[in-house]
Parts: sequence; structure tokens; C-alpha cells
Amino acid sequence: MVAAPIFGYLGDRFNRKVILSCGIFFWSIVTLLSSFISKECYWLFVLSRGLVGIGESSYSSISPTIIGDLFTNNSRTMMLSVFYLAIPLGSGLGYILGSSAKVAAGDWHWALRVSPLLGITAGTLILLFVPEPKRGSADQMGRIKTRTSWVCDMKALAKNRSYVFSSLASAAVSFATGAFGMWIPLYLARAQVVQKTAEACTKEICSSTDSLIFGAITCVTGLLGVVIGAATTRLCRQKTERADPLVCAVSMLGSAIFICLIFVVAKKSIVGAYVCIFIGETLLFLNWAITADILMFVVIPTRRATAVAFQSFTSHLLGDAGSPYLIGLISDALQQSYATSALWRFLSLGYALMLCPFIIVLGGMFFLATALFFLDDREKAEKQLSQLTRPTSAVKV
Repeated sequence: MVAAPIFGYLGDRFNRKVILSCGIFFWSIVTLLSSFISKECYWLFVLSRGLVGIGESSYSSISPTIIGDLFTNNSRTMMLSVFYLAIPLGSGLGYILGSSAKVAAGDWHWALRVSPLLGITAGTLILLFVPEPKRGSADQMGRIKTRTSWVCDMKALAKNRSYVFSSLASAAVSFATGAFGMWIPLYLARAQVVQKTAEACTKEICSSTDSLIFGAITCVTGLLGVVIGAATTRLCRQKTERADPLVCAVSMLGSAIFICLIFVVAKKSIVGAYVCIFIGETLLFLNWAITADILMFVVIPTRRATAVAFQSFTSHLLGDAGSPYLIGLISDALQQSYATSALWRFLSLGYALMLCPFIIVLGGMFFLATALFFLDDREKAEKQLSQLTRPTSAVKV
């Protein structure tokens, strides 16, 4: 989270694929080295896992801007969708590959030694074969003749209403997904205790069945959401130019309904709860690629990396960095009244998680606000870009 703005600054001013590759190499090497740390140096292991975020921030801040300079309009939406498909797909494959490596070697450390080799391979391929497009090459047949300062970029982004509102909406998505990833498996486990289909776990390490099922559902819904979102946006653009933020708004509001239903049906039916989770998450993930595409429309190419980085920073700061703790805090406060009651432990966590659909509705409202200003901000970006460029023919050779 903290490193993202730094890479946003670098990504708007220096060779992006070199920064990108170095970030992946750093990510991979730190992961590999962490597998050799002994249990006596646990603090160093925790630090090394935290450093992985530096590599991740370089990748997430810069990659979309390269795609934005290679494609435009519907082609860009499709390519960003393909890019964001890698998030749930990679997460699912990571669980499978890491678990398989652990079982095959009989040692969990090997789960951290397979993915770095793949990461180093990917970074090398990017460095050798991915082109470094000129900033704005897909938007204008010209060359950008000037760059603005970082302070100027930040002021412009703060005044860009579509960017601000879509970033706040993205934070709402992050808030919900962060809380769900931490607490939904435990909530469903407590639901089974209430239904008397399972015993309360008193061991230090409990069964991970609910976590695995929830993880699998998240991977599948991530894939479906990105694909459906791209197809729906492309279809709706034929009807309205505000299609991008409107599709996001409708999907968020629809997601809130099904996520509310999780807490209604979970007490009676685990299968029903999983169905609601599946539909709710699919609708929630519809806006992953679309949000990035909105940013490409309303932010000029020379400040897109900064914009992506600060959107990521905001999403983590207001979203998943604090939402799991906040939900746990509320649940603990509610649980104090009847601490020994299995039913009340289940209900207290459910009441705490009910905060998520309210935040999702708020995110939907932010996307509706984005729709109000989207066309004006897109036009402003196009005008500003034309002022910053000069035709290729005018460039002296």
C-alpha cells in the first residue's frame, strides 16, 4: 500500500517494463528466500512476507498503464479484462500448486519455492518481449511534448470527480472482499454448529473445508465477474456513453442484495448461503476491469500510473487494510453479552458482517456519482491531451 505511490511516480517518468520486471524479480526472490528462514527468526519471515507487497505494488500500478497505451476503446476493455482474469485464476492455481508442492515434498516450505521460478520466468519474458509503448500512443497520433510535475498531477487527480468517486467505489469493493476473505469461512463454520451438522472446533488448527470451498467460489466468481462485466459493458456502450460507471453501479447494488441474503439463509441452509455468496461475489467482481477502464478514459496518459497507484492506495487504506479488524471488533463487542452461546457467536459475527452490504451500497452510489461526471471528465482529458501533444510530422528527426 505504502509503496504504490512511489511506483506510480516512477511509472509516469521512467521505463515501465524495466520497473515492472525488477518488481517481479524482487517479489520472486524475497518469496524464495523466505522459505529458507528458520523458525528462530520468525520476525524475519513476517518481514519478508510483507516485502512481497513492494513487488506487487510495482506490478499492479504499472501493468494497466502499458495495456492502456497499447489498446483503446472496446479493445482496451477486452485486454484489461484478460489481465484482471489473472487475479482469480492465479489465486486458485496458487492454492493448488502450493498445496501439491507441499504434499509432494512433505514440507510446507516448498510451497514458497515453486511460484518464484514462475515469477522470474514471467519477469524475464516481459523484459525481453513486451514492448514499451510511448505514453498516449493509443490515444493520439502524436508525441507528448511536456510533462507536468507530481504536485500538479495530484491536484488534477483531486479535481477529477470521476476518478475520485470511482476510487472510493473501488475502496468499497476492497472493504467487502477483505472482510469476507477473513470472516465468511468462520461464519459458515459457526452456522453448521448452530444447525448441529458439525461440532464446534476446540483444536488449535481447525478444518479448512469452508475456507477451501469459499476460496474456490471466489476464484470462479472472479473469472465469471470479469468476463460478464466486459461483455455487458461492451453491449451497453451501444446504448449509452455512460455505460462503464452505470454497469458498475447496478452490479454493486445487485451484489448488496444477495450478500444480505447470505445472513438470512445461513442459519437454515449452508448450500443456500453458498449460492448467495456465488451470485453476490460474481456481481461484486463485475467492476474490476471496468474501474480500470474508467480511469483510462478520464486520466491523461502521463499521470495514469500515479492515478492507478493512488487508487490502489485508497482501496487498501479505506478497504481491506482495516475491514477485517473492524468486523472482528464489532463482533467481539456484540458477543460479550452471551459469550458461551454458540447461537449468539454465530449471530454476532453475522450482525458485524452486515456492515459490508451497506458499504457496497455506498460504493454503488459512488459509481452513480461517477456516471454523472464521466462524460465531462472524459472530454476534459481529451482536450488536455491534445494540448500536450504535437503531430508526429512536426517532430524534428
